[in-house]
Amino acid sequence: MSADDQPQDETSRLRTFLGILRKFVGVSDIASVRFSLPAQLLEPTPNLEYWNYLDRPETFIRIGDSDDPLERMLAVLRFWFTKDLKYVKGKPCKPYNSALGEFFRCTWDVEDKAPPILSGTVKDRTQASTGTPQKPVRVSYLTEQTSHHPPVSAFVVSCPEKGITARGFDQLSAKFTGTSVRVMAGAHNMGIFVTLHRHDDEEYQLTHPTAHLGGLLRGSLSISVSDVCYITCPKNKMKVILRYVEEGWLGRTQNRVEGVIFHYDPENDTKTKIKDVLEKDILAKIEGSWQDQLYFTLPKSSSDQEKQLLIDLNPLFPTPKTIPPEEHQLPNESRRFWHDVTEAIHAREYSKATNLKHQLEERQREKAASLKEHNEEWRPRFFTAATTPVGRPDLTPEGERVLRGLQEGDYRLELPVEDR
Repeated sequence: MSADDQPQDETSRLRTFLGILRKFVGVSDIASVRFSLPAQLLEPTPNLEYWNYLDRPETFIRIGDSDDPLERMLAVLRFWFTKDLKYVKGKPCKPYNSALGEFFRCTWDVEDKAPPILSGTVKDRTQASTGTPQKPVRVSYLTEQTSHHPPVSAFVVSCPEKGITARGFDQLSAKFTGTSVRVMAGAHNMGIFVTLHRHDDEEYQLTHPTAHLGGLLRGSLSISVSDVCYITCPKNKMKVILRYVEEGWLGRTQNRVEGVIFHYDPENDTKTKIKDVLEKDILAKIEGSWQDQLYFTLPKSSSDQEKQLLIDLNPLFPTPKTIPPEEHQLPNESRRFWHDVTEAIHAREYSKATNLKHQLEERQREKAASLKEHNEEWRPRFFTAATTPVGRPDLTPEGERVLRGLQEGDYRLELPVEDR
């Protein structure tokens, strides 16, 4: 075993990582630089697989179940607090950088069992009274790396059975401060757009807060959030302001979040802080820990002044996904694309893994150089454009076929003509 293949403990890995990051002090956005890390510092997971928001898909499929607009907004919040459960239950990690044209697809088959938040719908009461078991509900996910500089991927989530979709662009911007990494949404990342087709295409926009990756000096990575983010639904004129509070008295970490749901005017959306919201406009208040339990209260209801549990994260873990069998995966499909690198990392052959990774990255550089030389613009296969000014990607006809195939369990997909 070479010196480069000697396994490192977590503290040693973080010291090496910190040494690399120090070269980027003063760089405005290290995410756009796309610097290459040695294999022993990477989590053997494709970036496109890692960045999904369906850690608990049963909360996603229940968003549109209620006829009560307030309950639907509370259901959006329940989904929001479970979408990144991987950070609550696991350690932060650095997955592989995505390659241009790389894509990932998967499904979840989940029980429709998330409890109603308020009164419950007719369906909930009927199921409870009859005890009739329901077949699992399928959720499909497709994402593609649509841009290399800046690195941007488009994604879509679909659950036809429940009439709900979600879409957006993922792009991160990161800055190393010397002791931590500040991670925020990039210019093309305008959040997650959730559409409820059975409620007149009611749309919710969920924006991402800024996070900090700390613990580099201590040798133990941790994520903290100290920012404000928003959820808006212009159709029902409801808005959420969530304020994440990280440090408490004497600098003790709290992981606390507080927020309000209130009526707002989409044509005059000026309220950006909780203190700006008039008490008479507040429909519900949110409080708790985004790593523990979240509660809501209904201040306008004399019988519901006590806080009620929205979601308890303690017993929850990310739900496993189903991916196409290997024989149906294309060469640029994430698991297959990174297969050899992943195998080498698992075997602790880090020098081999690093060389394989560099070969893949060099092919990407050659591909980008060829496009530039021939004055050609890259066109995604499954999405109509690399980015859009409104933050909502649209599927190509082929992208729509892929989603239908996922729903039906048909994973067959032809290589594009240029790759045959």
